[in-house]
Amino acid sequence: MTKIQLLPSSFFLLCLLGFACAGPTTNEQTNTSEETDIDLIPVIFDTDANNELDDQHAMAYLLFNDKTFDVKGITVNATHSGGNIDEQHKEAERILKLCQLDGKIPLFKGADQDFLTIQEDLEKPSHDGAEAVDFIISEAKKMESQKLVLLAVGKLTNVALALSKAPEIGQKLRVVWLGSNYPEPGEYNQENDTASMSYVLQQNVPFEMVTVRYGKPSGTDAVQVTKEEVNERMPGKGPRIAEPIIGRHGGEYHTFGDYAVNLFEHIEYYVDPPARALYDMAAVAVVKSPTWGEQRSIACPRLVDGRWQEQPGNTRNIVLWENFNKEAIIADFYKTLEGVHPVGD
Repeated sequence: MTKIQLLPSSFFLLCLLGFACAGPTTNEQTNTSEETDIDLIPVIFDTDANNELDDQHAMAYLLFNDKTFDVKGITVNATHSGGNIDEQHKEAERILKLCQLDGKIPLFKGADQDFLTIQEDLEKPSHDGAEAVDFIISEAKKMESQKLVLLAVGKLTNVALALSKAPEIGQKLRVVWLGSNYPEPGEYNQENDTASMSYVLQQNVPFEMVTVRYGKPSGTDAVQVTKEEVNERMPGKGPRIAEPIIGRHGGEYHTFGDYAVNLFEHIEYYVDPPARALYDMAAVAVVKSPTWGEQRSIACPRLVDGRWQEQPGNTRNIVLWENFNKEAIIADFYKTLEGVHPVGD
């Protein structure tokens, strides 16, 4: 979360024709279903869920897009706002419940402290963030033909710890991080743990930076929705759960849409008309549909004393995301919510 973004031989062809003429057996039908699952994007969502309100929208959007994503689990971390790791965990749990996926999608507590502090204790089984870090490592090691998308929308502490603890998983991952005003300094996720980001940039892991760029049209800060729009379009959206959640600001909620309205009631606004950016949701959107943003490969820069330094001779490249299609992203968000049916329907 950020604060204020792939030739068969003739013999093989004959075999295929023979099987087609024979017609599918029950087992072959099952295999077809399993092959379809391979098309889903395997993802772990790493979030500081209780920080603002874009994490919750991104998480619901991700979970409701079950025809696109195979969500392996949710991991949380704690940034400067939103309380400690327990509060971050509680908010992620609320969203899982509202999406009818509590107990079906695993949720793990990650780092409460920063990377350098925890790195010293990585050999201890119960180090800070071990639950989430070990889960990331375990899921990455299972990957064969696909890369596991580690979609990080908070600080990069859990990601850095996993790579430090098991560097061999690097080429099994595709790290997509929402953060940075690159090439300008600053940005909330980045500043919450600059050491973790610097560490990840130096590792042998595919890395994509989904820019924020406060106040500029080229970053996810431009993917905004107004309070009025939320009040008009969100009420009642999503499946209705039998037992309501208690929101972080109090009150009882049976649907994600109603909870979203409440979140927008308890947030500061800096523009007129009142609007907030759904940074993290834009990061989910471009993984779903890469045409909704522009991506380019750049020589991996480095961060020194909070400022970016270019490294034109660096052979390591990273992907930079910018210039997002706000209209397409927001339209798909609403379309996704309107098409949701209760689990089991």
